Amino acid sequence: MKLTDPRTQTRLVQRLRRIGGQVHGVEAMITSGRECREIIQQLSAIQSALHSFSRVLLEDYAVSCLLPEEGQPYNRQEQERNLRELIELLNRAP
Repeated sequence: MKLTDPRTQTRLVQRLRRIGGQVHGVEAMITSGRECREIIQQLSAIQSALHSFSRVLLEDYAVSCLLPEEGQPYNRQEQERNLRELIELLNRAP
């Protein structure tokens, strides 16, 4: 799968940059001796942001890669294989 929608690419890159900033922020919090509670709160925000990122990516994957391209014939076996692959990916997600 390749991300073909430029808007989705932009959204995902922005999210990753924000997550990277949050991770660097946690590093700074640790080295500056911030309270554990504050660090844990920031980690929770990072996990939530990663979950959101994953949902956007999975949604794009489902729409872009699992549906037959416009004008292409429907192939039930291929659709089944694609859905099973998606289910497998979802089962791996936390």
